[in-house]
Amino acid sequence: MTTETEISDREIIAELQAGLPLVPAPYAEVATRLGMAEDDLIDRIRVMKEQGVIRRIAAAPNHYKLGMVANGMTVWDVEDDRIAELGALIGALPYVTHCYERPRAPEAGWTYNLFAMVHGDTRDEVEVKRAEIAEILGDACRDRSVLYSKRILKKTGLRLRKRG
Repeated sequence: MTTETEISDREIIAELQAGLPLVPAPYAEVATRLGMAEDDLIDRIRVMKEQGVIRRIAAAPNHYKLGMVANGMTVWDVEDDRIAELGALIGALPYVTHCYERPRAPEAGWTYNLFAMVHGDTRDEVEVKRAEIAEILGDACRDRSVLYSKRILKKTGLRLRKRG
């Protein structure tokens, strides 16, 4: 068996990036593939998470298969000096799955700097949630819009190639 220190963080991430195997002991399975002990793998993942190398390990459900077919990326033009405070409030809402600040592109006519993804069973449901967000943002919001999904796109983060 390879020693834990011989296995790089990159190798661990490359093995985990496609998801955990659907077996009773997924970390043991991954550790076996890497040639290391399960406890060592879990410790290494914990350290990478603490260091910010790994942000999270989570399930990524297909919201369309769950019946959430009305999906709107709500976009907001929020006062810059309030975006951190208001973004935290919006991101904490139970129906917001993604919330982040992005730079405006005024030369392209894009004045929005706060994005919040809202899922619902119908567009009417999304519009009700969007109105709730607008109420929270209040006068700090100068403009808003929503971009509705027409189809699901495969979402992936950075993908590392396995060496060797």
